[in-house]
Amino acid sequence: MSIADEPEVMNLRQASRYLGLSPDTLYKYVSENSVPAFRLGNRWRFKKSVLDAWMEKRSVTHKGKAERR
Repeated sequence: MSIADEPEVMNLRQASRYLGLSPDTLYKYVSENSVPAFRLGNRWRFKKSVLDAWMEKRSVTHKGKAERR
């Protein structure tokens, strides 16, 4: 399964692979409320579309900051 084939709702391991992070790092970011996620039962879940929008927003924000320097 390629990254593009990830399901719309991903578990922590799938989302960490999608984002290119270790599961431990992603869990740390979730516990710090740095990454959008929700709980389903006692497990963290991640919507691919929400992660895509979050990454796009962050890349635009950081791009703008880099250009101001």
